[in-house]
Amino acid sequence: MKYKIFVLDLDGTLTNSKKEITPRVKKAILAAQEKGVTVVLASGRPTYGIVPLAEELEIGRYGGYILSYNGGQIINWESQNVVYEKVLSTDVFPYLYLCAKENGFVILSYKGECILSEDSTNEYVHHEAFLNKMKSVTIDNFLDEFTMPVPKCLIVGNPDGLSKLEKEMKAQLEGKMNVFRSEPFFLELVPLGIDKALSLNILLKKLGMKAEEMIACGDGFNDLSMIQLAGLGVAMANAQSVVKESANYITLSNDEDGVADVVERFILADE
Repeated sequence: MKYKIFVLDLDGTLTNSKKEITPRVKKAILAAQEKGVTVVLASGRPTYGIVPLAEELEIGRYGGYILSYNGGQIINWESQNVVYEKVLSTDVFPYLYLCAKENGFVILSYKGECILSEDSTNEYVHHEAFLNKMKSVTIDNFLDEFTMPVPKCLIVGNPDGLSKLEKEMKAQLEGKMNVFRSEPFFLELVPLGIDKALSLNILLKKLGMKAEEMIACGDGFNDLSMIQLAGLGVAMANAQSVVKESANYITLSNDEDGVADVVERFILADE
């Protein structure tokens, strides 16, 4: 099978434990793009948090795409055009804000290159800023600042309390939006139906490609759907057990250049 599109999760997949792309992985991905393979960086991160990696891999030069907010937005990085977007209605913001405030948590969202919250010194807000290499800014009032729809909000805080809140909010918002934890201390609040596979199906149709022509690599629960969708679904050695069980191939870990192993074996092997 000649694969035409290569989809990569970022944290735990493309980047190593230092959040870096190793020289071998970068060389392999650039070589794949030289062969005409379209690269898609697919992550729960906000768009700005993906940009440094997109630039490092030169995906704009080769017609690649950024799939951010876990599939809530797709951007053609060559033209910088948004080709798909799904956002949260402002109608739900007061409830989300109240849930965070009444339980002693912090709610945040994103504007441009900044993460905005009412407490930028919060350890979990700080961690989100570190992960995405974004500036964290304290605002006076979340509801006054966010008067337009956004792709995602995040409630952060102590894992035990957040687990309880997750159950309550899921029950209250069932059929309206998705609520899930991406980390024990991160409660993701996204539009209903947001999913990497759903967005990738939209992109595949736009590109005139088939799922059978796609390789998708990941390590976490939010990568499961795209791994199941792809013609070649790849789990990292450091992936969750359920992800490995659903994969066609298990590569090396993200600290062992697992992504390079996939490219060399399935894309560059015929050279």
